[in-house]
Amino acid sequence: MNEIHVGLIGWGSAAATFHAPLIRATTGLRLAAVATRSPEHVVPLVHATCGPQVRVTSPEALIGDATLDLVVVATPNDSHFPLAAAALAAGRHVVVDKPFALDFAQARALAAHAAAAGRQLCVFHNRRWDGDFLTLQRVLHEGVLGRAVEFVSHFDRFRPQVRSRWRERPGAGTGLWFDLGPHLLDQALRLFGWPSSIVLDRAVQREGASTDDWFSCRLLWRNGPHAGLRARLQAGMLVARPGPRFELHGRAGSMTVEGLDPQEDALKRGEDPAAPGWGHDSRERAWIWRADGARVPVLLQAGDYPRFYAGVRDALRGLLPLPVALDDALAVQRLLDEGVHSAEGRCDVALDFLA
Repeated sequence: MNEIHVGLIGWGSAAATFHAPLIRATTGLRLAAVATRSPEHVVPLVHATCGPQVRVTSPEALIGDATLDLVVVATPNDSHFPLAAAALAAGRHVVVDKPFALDFAQARALAAHAAAAGRQLCVFHNRRWDGDFLTLQRVLHEGVLGRAVEFVSHFDRFRPQVRSRWRERPGAGTGLWFDLGPHLLDQALRLFGWPSSIVLDRAVQREGASTDDWFSCRLLWRNGPHAGLRARLQAGMLVARPGPRFELHGRAGSMTVEGLDPQEDALKRGEDPAAPGWGHDSRERAWIWRADGARVPVLLQAGDYPRFYAGVRDALRGLLPLPVALDDALAVQRLLDEGVHSAEGRCDVALDFLA
C-alpha cells in the first residue's frame, strides 16, 4: 500500500481540531474527503482548512467511495456504531473517535465485524501520548517512586455556562463520563492493567445542565503486581482552580504534575503537528517528592499525538501493530459500562477478567 486515502466523517470539534490536522501531518496519508449531514454549509470551512482538493460529501457517499482506504468516524457518540459497521461492511479500514461505542456489546460487535471483513479497526485514544502521561509512565517503569500505592488523575475545567452542543444534551453517550472518562480510564489501564473493582459517582452541578458534568471514579487492584493500589479518576466543569493533573504516590516518594499537556491548545491555534518541536513543553510543572522532603523537577517528555496516525499508517502497511490495540479499546468500553452500572446501582462493581 502506497499513499493511503482517508475519508473523515464529521466536522465538529473532534474532526476539525484533532483528526484533520493530524491526518494531514502524517506522511503517507492523504485526506481525500470529508462528510457531514450538511455538506453545503461545511464546504467553505473544509476548503479553507484542508484545501480545495478535499471533497465534501455525505456519510453514505463517503463510505461507498471505493477509492478510500481508511474511514475515520468523528461524529456524535450515538452514530459511532452504525457508521463504523457500514464502513467495515464496505471494505474500509476504520478509526473511531473515543468512546468506541455506546456500550460493550456494540464495541464487541464492531470487533467481530472487523475480523469478519479482514479490516483494521482502531480507537482514537490520543491522551496516551500526552507528554506528562508519557513521563509519568516512564517514572513508574523506572521504579523511582517504589511500589505504587495511590494514583489520582484529574481533568478539570471551569465552564459554568452550559453550551448548546450534543455532548451536553440528554441522550445516549452524552455527558462528561463518556467525554473524558475514556481518556482517564485508558491512561489508568496503560499504567496498571485491569482492576478488580470500580465505583462511579456522577452528578449534575451546573445550573441548566441536563447531563452529568462531574464524576469521580474509584478503581482498586486486589491482585497482581499492583495489589492494594487505589486510583481516583475525576473530572468536573466547575473547577476554577484546578489541582494537580496527576498524583502518583509510592513507598519511596511521590510525583505530581500541574497543568495540561499543550498539544490540544496548539491544535486549536492551528499549529502544524509536523513542525519541529511539536509537543515540547518547557514549563516546570512536574516534580518528584522524595522521602527526605526534597522536591526534584522532572523534565517532561514531548507529547506525540502524531504517533497515532503514523501508527495507523504502519499497521495498514503491515509493518507494526495498531497504535491502540483492539483489546485495549474493548477494556475501556467495558469499564465505561461498569461505571454506569455502579452509578445507577450506587454500588461497588466487582470486575472479572475482560471477556
